[in-house]
Amino acid sequence: MPAFTFPVRVYWEDTDAGGVVYYASYLRFMERARSEWLRALGIDQAALARDECLQFAVVEAHIRYHRPARFDDLLLVSVRVTEQRSASIVMAQEVRREVPDGALLVSATIRAACLDSAGLRPRPLPPALVAQL
Repeated sequence: MPAFTFPVRVYWEDTDAGGVVYYASYLRFMERARSEWLRALGIDQAALARDECLQFAVVEAHIRYHRPARFDDLLLVSVRVTEQRSASIVMAQEVRREVPDGALLVSATIRAACLDSAGLRPRPLPPALVAQL
């Protein structure tokens, strides 16, 4: 499956006092991209939680910071599935500056588990998502 890409603009709230993106902000950017990726696949997370008592949770994250982003940069955040297990997905994510250079800013490997909302125990991925993968 090719990578899904989602644009993110850096706002003041994403930066530190020097106008450089605060390291934890990249986690929010990657979360947004994963949510929009699921939406693009036709997976409604609110409906999964409401109708099937199912939710996703990040259980592992490996992140490398290559270069900084700054206030008002336009970033492209990608999501690509690298591994699928019965109750989790591993994704490679990158954050790049769109212009002028497309520089790689952050690379990450994220594992998201599929959980039963009531007991927060692992459960199989929804068939609709498995079919898309």
